[in-house]
Parts: sequence; structure tokens; C-alpha cells
Amino acid sequence: MFSLLKLIIWICGVAVVGYFVLGYFGYEVNKDYFNASKAECQKKLDECKSQLIHNGVDGAKCDFNCANPKLIIQKK
Repeated sequence: MFSLLKLIIWICGVAVVGYFVLGYFGYEVNKDYFNASKAECQKKLDECKSQLIHNGVDGAKCDFNCANPKLIIQKK
């Protein structure tokens, strides 16, 4: 249990240090990206749900990849 707590603290520490290092090198985390892409992802999910209902599990072709990692961290 102690090792799990220690691991969580290390991960949080690395994330904080990484955030400041990104700022030092002129990058920023796009905090609004997930709110802006939420509607698009919901639309894709609704289309997939419709295909799944009509075609069944074997005939459904769903693309769940709606987040673009290149847009999450951007140059200032």
C-alpha cells in the first residue's frame, strides 16, 4: 500500500515538473481542447451506436479515435 502511494506521488511530481519544463521551452497544454472536441466525439459515438444497433456486432465499423494528441500540446 505504501509503494502505491509513493508511486502516485512520483507520478504527480513528474507531471508538475513536466508542465513547467514545457512552459520553459515555449509550449503550453491546450486545456480547452477536450471541451472543444467533446461535441465531435459525441457525434462519432452516436453514429457508432446507430451502426451497432442496425448492423450488429460483426458489421459495425466504429472509429473511437477522436482525440488528436498533436493538438493537446501546442507551441505558444
